[in-house]
Amino acid sequence: MKIGVLQMDVVKGDRQANREKAQRLAAEAAALAGPPDALVLPELWSTGYALERAGELASPLGREDAAFLGELARRHHAAFIGGSVLSEQGGKVFNRAQVIDVEGRYVTGYDKIHLFRLMDEHRFLARGRETCLFSFSGMRCALVICYDIRFCELIRKLAVAGAEALFVSAEWPMVRRDHWETLLRARAIENQMYVVACNRCGGEDGERFAGHSMIVAPDGEVLACAGDGEEVIAAELDAERVRRVRESIPVFLDREPELY
Repeated sequence: MKIGVLQMDVVKGDRQANREKAQRLAAEAAALAGPPDALVLPELWSTGYALERAGELASPLGREDAAFLGELARRHHAAFIGGSVLSEQGGKVFNRAQVIDVEGRYVTGYDKIHLFRLMDEHRFLARGRETCLFSFSGMRCALVICYDIRFCELIRKLAVAGAEALFVSAEWPMVRRDHWETLLRARAIENQMYVVACNRCGGEDGERFAGHSMIVAPDGEVLACAGDGEEVIAAELDAERVRRVRESIPVFLDREPELY
């Protein structure tokens, strides 16, 4: 399957401006030779870190943003995997990554487990309590959001459960760009899975975001990497490559989890 990553700047609190950006980048991806089967957006792509307005900007279960992506999915015949939004449920607001199929239907979602204190997420958002695994185009996939990639235990749990591709939506800062690139490749290599990571670019409240979205193969090869501006990157994912890498170095057969 071919995946397109829509790296975009985000206008804080301006859903309409961000939707226009998403529309433009989705159309750009659809115009590629061999258009993508699925598209990935960054973390909080529709609102940015307007967390002090989270209760106002969140929609029940993130349905408002899911409906918008559903229209884009139908228009371009491409699913959306990842891209998180503010989602309200039970009086709490979650940072939820969404999966929308090519027919525009909401399939599943993932609420961010690890909240980033340096951005005050723990003050405004509720912590997710469940992981997310799903199938797309014959491949087992998983979702995480930004800070989650620092927690190798979470990613390994997903890999052991069968994940072959990890989709990451992020707003990762420029000051720690080297961490971003190193962690993405490490998560791919140690778990022998694809890592598809869409990061925000641009700036907000004096913070610069790194961009440098990446698609990494299960052996650590970087298949595509963006710069630090708005950009679309794409690459093919192949379940057979995951199988070959896992057979060549049988990490999962040689684990000794009872000792860890």
